[in-house]
Amino acid sequence: MRKTLRLLPLSLCIALALPAVAAEDEEDWSLCPVGDPVPAFSDAPETDATAADRQTAPTDIEGGSLSRAGTGENIVVQDNVRLSRGDQFLHTDLLSYNEESGQYVAEGGVRYQDSGMRIVAERAEGDQNADRHSIQDLRYQLTERRGNGGAERIDLHGAQGSLVGSTYTTCDPSDQQWQLKAEQIDIDTEEGMAVARNAVVRIRDVPVLYVPWFMFPIDDRRRTGLLYPSISMSGRNGLDWKQPIYLNLAPNYDATLTPRIMTDRGAMIGTEFRWLYPEGKGTVYGEWMPHDKLPGSEPDKYLLDDNGNPIPGARLPEDDRGLFRLDALHNLGNSWFGGKWHARANLGWVSDTHYLDDFSNSLFGRSSYQMTSTVGLYGRGRYWDAGLMADHQQLTDYTVPELNLRYDRLPRAYLNWSQPFATWFEAGVTAEAVRFRHEVRDEGSRLDFKPYISMPLEGASWFLRPTLAWRYTAYELDDALATVAGERSPSRSLPIASLDAGVYFDRSTTIGGERYLHTLEPRIYYLNVPYRDQSGLPRFDTTPMTYSWGQLFRDNRYTGPDRQSDANQLTTALTTRLISEDDGRERLSASIGQIQYFEDVRTTLGNEQPIEQGKSAWIADVSVSPNDRWNINVGYQWDPKFRGEDLASLRLRYLMGESGVVNLGYRYRRNPTTREDLLEQVDFSFLYPIDQNWSVVGRYYYSLLDDKLLESIAGVQWESCCLAVRLVARRYVRNRDGDLDDSLRLEFELKGLGSAGQKTESELRRAILGYDRDDLYLVPPSLITDDYVDSSPDPIL
Repeated sequence: MRKTLRLLPLSLCIALALPAVAAEDEEDWSLCPVGDPVPAFSDAPETDATAADRQTAPTDIEGGSLSRAGTGENIVVQDNVRLSRGDQFLHTDLLSYNEESGQYVAEGGVRYQDSGMRIVAERAEGDQNADRHSIQDLRYQLTERRGNGGAERIDLHGAQGSLVGSTYTTCDPSDQQWQLKAEQIDIDTEEGMAVARNAVVRIRDVPVLYVPWFMFPIDDRRRTGLLYPSISMSGRNGLDWKQPIYLNLAPNYDATLTPRIMTDRGAMIGTEFRWLYPEGKGTVYGEWMPHDKLPGSEPDKYLLDDNGNPIPGARLPEDDRGLFRLDALHNLGNSWFGGKWHARANLGWVSDTHYLDDFSNSLFGRSSYQMTSTVGLYGRGRYWDAGLMADHQQLTDYTVPELNLRYDRLPRAYLNWSQPFATWFEAGVTAEAVRFRHEVRDEGSRLDFKPYISMPLEGASWFLRPTLAWRYTAYELDDALATVAGERSPSRSLPIASLDAGVYFDRSTTIGGERYLHTLEPRIYYLNVPYRDQSGLPRFDTTPMTYSWGQLFRDNRYTGPDRQSDANQLTTALTTRLISEDDGRERLSASIGQIQYFEDVRTTLGNEQPIEQGKSAWIADVSVSPNDRWNINVGYQWDPKFRGEDLASLRLRYLMGESGVVNLGYRYRRNPTTREDLLEQVDFSFLYPIDQNWSVVGRYYYSLLDDKLLESIAGVQWESCCLAVRLVARRYVRNRDGDLDDSLRLEFELKGLGSAGQKTESELRRAILGYDRDDLYLVPPSLITDDYVDSSPDPIL
């Protein structure tokens, strides 16, 4: 029986070796030429086969002539020889093959192609019986991902292989801006590992990295080893070097150790452990610094208050500084009242109240004053959701006293249920039971129960929703708090009635030659809640809500149950929209609304004053997109009582070309009661493409109220098909005292291989909305907030 002629398994060597160190992130290849370094073979048969189909596919041989001197002699096929098997195709001018010995020689115009690559070479020879192969003087191109190069010789023996004088780049051969060249790469496809010897990375003709020996994986199997380091320089840390070490412990869990050296502060170690299983996943992270030189260099920040007086009990947090966080999820499946349940833990801890301030390099890390740890059991069904959980607050801001820390909820149980019944009605309830604990404040427990019934009526162009609810809130207070409240078990109950109604009008109209759907949407919301004296009730987790558009249609102006606002008021609002009939995009949205108070609102919290009978401030929101490049958003609140604005905001965005963007923002807010200015800020950022390769980036974020810079960024970028260089200078507020820090980052990105230097892309995406076009419709979180925050202290830490 004639033996089957197997094609050369070249892709096992080339396609897996040199590009195996390629970066995993998606790259932008839009600047690359359309042509291929190794053009497609026009005579190759079209096929949908993959590498997995090769073992069972037959080998077809075609050639101009076939000759054989006799039995046991070589079979010689010459003149346009073509072999195909599955996804593989081989072409050569002459092929000589001996069935008995298994030896073959392919000479002249050797071309090879499969689903992952294309190769052209001068000569190939080998022994099929011994599974030895050698190919000389070749060029290759990857087709599943970008990459091309060449080699003086490739030797294969079973699962073992060697590339001699090999190169790899993602650049066009006519303009090789960078290239990786190795004297020899030894490969073991069974182990999935390769060893490179005397490897050099060149940018143009300049060698920038030489590695005499290194081992790396050649497939998707994870391997223990070094990851790319992170290097930066700043006035606070000095030279900052992070070197991640990846540990492949098992198929479903791994770990990463990250030693860190800061020349001006000392050494640090970080550890991350991840696990994954069918029912859940989790990550635990910790970092520890035995001794930090930073506190000793500026002791007044840690030991003195704002007036220069010593802080009782204060000490320098120099030793054993660290952070811990845990995020774990376990799915319990469908059970318990027909819902899906899961358990989740999100825990965080820092060693001292200065930690986030000293180790964060963004405003995000300084915008919160506490770290929340939460653990709980949660369920959700078709008409309900419920949970049993507990949380704990840790103070992370040295400028805030412990008294201002939120209460721990140990534990908290809640239930939300809403379900239609009897065709016309909907019934529901929100219920919560909480035990509040605090280190320095009085404690107690609270039960809040709010059933309701509603009649949601609606048609194609209108809706009417009358709702009647009853709210009952009861407390069980500890001795000290009971003394203040006047009783141990105070309670409050009251009815809540509301009516929400609206109408939709629309018409077709033409503006500037374009057709639009023009809508007019009037809406009214009436709310009636009787007054109850709540001055004796404690305040555990309730704060007044910021006056905004959403508050026009809520039945309570407080965030929690400790206060229920009384009301006899009517909201009137109007929205109009222009929606393009060509593409369905909303080109204009404008809304205006106001509350009419028929009686004084007497319920207050803290230093609040009652709201007098009359009209609230007008709220106006406008969003305009005259075309795909411009977007303008304006928010404005004007109080007729004081004849002045309470809020003014502007966000303008303009897109330039395929990648450029300009953002301009202005924010102003005033306390509506005291008329005191709370903030006034301006924010200008841009990515300006000078030409196809060069662009400049910048940001200027400034507090007009404090006459102080918050952050400034200036940088220049050069990007080509396969290489990018970024130089970014940054000046930013580095602590809560307002001190500024400077940093300079230089990054070289070899597309398809990796980057050297401190990564700047995440920093620029945060600072410049639209730096990545995928982020155009994202709104960055407000830096002025006291909401609960995730235990992760800083996404850019």
